[in-house]
Amino acid sequence: MTRIDWRETALARTTNLRLRLLRQGIVLGTIVGSLWLIEIVDALLLHGALDGFGIQPRTLTSLPAVLVAPFLHAGFGHLLANTIPFIVLGLLVMWRRTSDLFVVALYAAVGAGLGVWLFGGAHTIHLGISGVIFGLLGYLLARGYYERSAYAIALGLVALFLYGGMLWGVLPLQQGVSWQGHLFGFVGGVVAAYMMVGRRPTTLATT
Repeated sequence: MTRIDWRETALARTTNLRLRLLRQGIVLGTIVGSLWLIEIVDALLLHGALDGFGIQPRTLTSLPAVLVAPFLHAGFGHLLANTIPFIVLGLLVMWRRTSDLFVVALYAAVGAGLGVWLFGGAHTIHLGISGVIFGLLGYLLARGYYERSAYAIALGLVALFLYGGMLWGVLPLQQGVSWQGHLFGFVGGVVAAYMMVGRRPTTLATT
């Protein structure tokens, strides 16, 4: 490879990286912006009326809320607590492919939503994107296990270092916190990793 070819290759890679980061920033910005817009409208104009569209366990009419509840939050404090972890873990999930975020988020949202609908406490309403956040964490950890590449393991370790403390949230330790959503969202992320990576045939290495 000549010096000119090397420069052209480096320039192309840099351009592709910038475009990918820009695309990922737009995706995350759109999602987070939508969450905040919904909460602003709910808090200032609807006086919290949208909270009633969260998941009500074992209520048949509330089953569609499985896909709606992640976009709803019980106040700005609740949303603020979820925003930064979603952005950081979302970036880690998208590090290889931007589309991975949508796939993993869907698995996590469905897992968390159905888990809450089946096992949540009676006469409660569950809402928020934390189940998806736990799913992103579960995916990153499980992907490192299934893929066994230095790249995937490194991403998993970074996620564990930054947000490993969240794992206590899958236990019923704090009243008013949807630990069922956290637990089954995490499981949904692990299932996503298995479906996307774990079912690939294993390559044998010989010496």
